[in-house]
Amino acid sequence: MKIIITGGGGFLGSRLCAQLLDRGTLTGPSGQNESIREIVLFDAFFARPVDDPRVRQIAADIGERDAVFAAVGPDAAAIFHLASMVSGECEERFDDALRVNLEGGRNVFEAARAVAGKPRVVFASSIATYGGEAMVEENHDRTKLTPRTTYGMTKAICELLVNDHSRKGHFDGRSARLPTVIIRPGKPNAAASSWASGMFREPLNGIDCPLPVRRTQCHPMTGYRTVIDSLIALHEVPEARLGDDRGYVLPAHRVTPEAAAAVLREVARERGLRLGEIVDAFDARIQGIVDNWPVAVDGSRAVALGLPQPPPLQRIVEEYVKDYL
Repeated sequence: MKIIITGGGGFLGSRLCAQLLDRGTLTGPSGQNESIREIVLFDAFFARPVDDPRVRQIAADIGERDAVFAAVGPDAAAIFHLASMVSGECEERFDDALRVNLEGGRNVFEAARAVAGKPRVVFASSIATYGGEAMVEENHDRTKLTPRTTYGMTKAICELLVNDHSRKGHFDGRSARLPTVIIRPGKPNAAASSWASGMFREPLNGIDCPLPVRRTQCHPMTGYRTVIDSLIALHEVPEARLGDDRGYVLPAHRVTPEAAAAVLREVARERGLRLGEIVDAFDARIQGIVDNWPVAVDGSRAVALGLPQPPPLQRIVEEYVKDYL
């Protein structure tokens, strides 16, 4: 079978590719396990080639319809749509956000619709789809989506498109509403949630981390290993179990910078690490964006499908140390 991963040059996309290659098979449109013949990674940029003959990298713009159609082709059996501009960029560059996140999503969905057969499409959405007066203390799959950021708006629209394409039988779609994913390696990016990884990553690397939000700010977070497992598990769920609402928020921990600091101290004590500091550097713009996001989510509907719960926060930190330090 042929698999497409948009955003395949990014952190999650590259890890998803590696795990699928190790797995070797995935459920095909027939409902049976099929060997993975080819994985097409589609992204604007690739830092390095993948040394596996089953992988093909295509460097192109997700907003270019012809490029997306050419990558998907007539025979894709599974599509994981991860490509997206991040939240901070979307607030600053509205037109680009519509072109990449919204039109890019439409390009992927229309290409899936044109495939011979009925491919499975897994869309990486976000808890930024929640927002405003509709939010509750613990937001779930029945909470109304009223995002208060451009990023969240584009994700919510794409979730609706996935539902409608699935209703019409164009493809078998599923949306994973991701909490903030920790701990991302490398340098900070333009996401308004970049601090969530930074407050772990920088101290573990022995450098100070500026914290743009309040130390008591509560935010839903999960580990990158759990997210990859969840994307694959959601793909594998038989269509008959999904119902008409294909959007599933993933379970997450409620994490504050105060809690993060406590876990870091414990990991550092056990491993003999010298930590950098989490330094207050309040940024009203970032705090204003984060204030429009939920502080907790209820992923019980995803868990009922067989998607995993995140491990304890300390274990997530230890997995990062093992994988990247």
